[in-house]
Amino acid sequence: MRAYRGAAPPENPPAAPPHAPGSSSALHVPTLERPVTQPRRALRRAIDEHVVEIVSDSGEGAQRCGQSFGAIAARSGLGIWTVEIIPAEIQPPARSVAGASGNRIRIASRPVTNGGDEVDLVVAFNEQVLRGRVEAGELRPGATILLESAWSNDRDPQIAREYAETREELVAHGYRVIDIPMDAESRKIVSDPRRGKNMFALGMLCLIYGLDLRLAREQIALTFGKKDQAVIDQNVRLLEAGWAWAERELDLRYELKAMPVTAPQVVMNGNTAIALGILASGMEICAMYPITPATSASHYLTEVFERVGGIVHQAEDEIAACAFAIGASYAGKCAVTITSGPGFSLKQEGIGLAVMTEIPLVVVDVQRGGPSTGQPTKPEQGDLLAAMFGAHGDAPKVVLAVSGIEDCFYAMITARKIAETFNTVVIVLSDGSLATAQQPIPRPAFSEEWLAPPVDQSPVPEGALPYDWDATTGLIRRWIPGQPGGMHTITGVAHDRAGHIAYDATSNEDGLRHRSLKLAALQRTLRCPSVFGGDDGDLLIVGWGSTKGAIEEAVERLRAEGRRVSSLHLGFIQPLPSGVGEILRRFRKVVTVEMAWADRPEDALIDEDNRRYSPLAMLLRSRFLVDVDCWTDVSGRPMRPGAIRDAMIDRLTSV
Repeated sequence: MRAYRGAAPPENPPAAPPHAPGSSSALHVPTLERPVTQPRRALRRAIDEHVVEIVSDSGEGAQRCGQSFGAIAARSGLGIWTVEIIPAEIQPPARSVAGASGNRIRIASRPVTNGGDEVDLVVAFNEQVLRGRVEAGELRPGATILLESAWSNDRDPQIAREYAETREELVAHGYRVIDIPMDAESRKIVSDPRRGKNMFALGMLCLIYGLDLRLAREQIALTFGKKDQAVIDQNVRLLEAGWAWAERELDLRYELKAMPVTAPQVVMNGNTAIALGILASGMEICAMYPITPATSASHYLTEVFERVGGIVHQAEDEIAACAFAIGASYAGKCAVTITSGPGFSLKQEGIGLAVMTEIPLVVVDVQRGGPSTGQPTKPEQGDLLAAMFGAHGDAPKVVLAVSGIEDCFYAMITARKIAETFNTVVIVLSDGSLATAQQPIPRPAFSEEWLAPPVDQSPVPEGALPYDWDATTGLIRRWIPGQPGGMHTITGVAHDRAGHIAYDATSNEDGLRHRSLKLAALQRTLRCPSVFGGDDGDLLIVGWGSTKGAIEEAVERLRAEGRRVSSLHLGFIQPLPSGVGEILRRFRKVVTVEMAWADRPEDALIDEDNRRYSPLAMLLRSRFLVDVDCWTDVSGRPMRPGAIRDAMIDRLTSV
């Protein structure tokens, strides 16, 4: 394994094999030209932002520690964005390089919209999970590492040797490594440090970053609120022990200026925001089958939905969940079904049925790496074309993508309104990056306008037809079972305006035309998204979904360097708003940035005749006949502004 000097590793570094006992593989890490020396006295240094990670084996509470740290920072008036670090296996072997579990927290003196670039400080519960993070290029050169020291004198001499060798390599590569006796200090309070050192680590981090200990105690009470008081008290003692130890032994002191809070805020992740948006929209039925990383949205609904008259139905599989949601909507409700990639594939026939029968349905797809099982715990944006064209035949659906935590909430309100107005399927695309990311957002203030009006159940006029399409818009009145005068046949087979099965060419074409007109009618109501940056220039970056924050931060950096770069982020992808093509033509070069696959032009086999473009680039090229290039990242981690900035510099050299 080679070392990368003075820079981050390549875009897609090779996966590191688990560091088995007895292995002599060298640690490959970004390095500095000379080691960083350790200061001898504590100084409170003002900083604008830091990226912090807590990593451990699964089950040691690193994720809870990170979530709590982010919540405390947000309550302190700091901008935060968290990224969960989730191993591919449910319970990977302990002390494995590929088994890191934990959380990345970006804290700043301003609002932040993404997880940032490399890590400034990491707390590691063992050196092997740390190796995985280092070899993946996650740490900034010269980063500070707070490393559990218990392994240095482990009873297994091989483990002690691995610890010593890894520590020596890290120091040699310029990292500042500080040994922390988390295990020994936690044992003074709990018998099993695996269930205590996470709160000890939280105390250290609160001291290092100057966070209020009172807020930390309150956060622990919230986190363990369902436990008895003895559990809360024990975790508070661990918190205070970590704070006291760090105050006594560490010279790390950072200060971030808090932002003035002018309105009430709430901290939540994207899946929770989707669930709350479902409640706020007035939808009453959620049909689901558990699947990573979408499950937590329906789990949250199961805790609160019944309080407002809602029902969560866990079906026997994804197909049944989709069918149940369609049936509920047919009966007069507007139902939602929540899933991820493999489940979304299974729902395609049901989605086609909802399009053909013109029954409103909202489908949430929290995308993950694919195909097949793919990377269940990693984010990707590979489902765009499936969302648009997945069902067989012509099955027009509305496709919109959420771009942030707040957008996750409001998109569900919009999706319900569109589904019921146009009697159609609305697909909301999120991904694993937003699913678990936390951010403070303005607390929504409920509005009656969010709710759809009551379904019209007045008697159907004599002679009316269930599919009496409007000639201009394709819209029809929604008929509800049991409505006086509304008896009719509903079928997934091609049918005429009366709902009767019809195989003649005229009836089939009539239905296809009017179902397609709905998208055109909706498109006429959409506003074109605004350009971020200048209205014209050398380069336009086009994105969709969760990449918005990273793209716009990259654009800010490029414009600060004097580059004529702007970005355009699409919320509605089917239909696309009017004006997008005009914007594309105002720039000398257009590049899409996506977490999806695109062939690399530098590969020997790839040329302009066989290159596969990323999904959005393909759509824009075909729709507007503009030479749209693409840059993609399928590393399984959220987009980073620094990586986008570097890639766009390369594109600018060819302008």
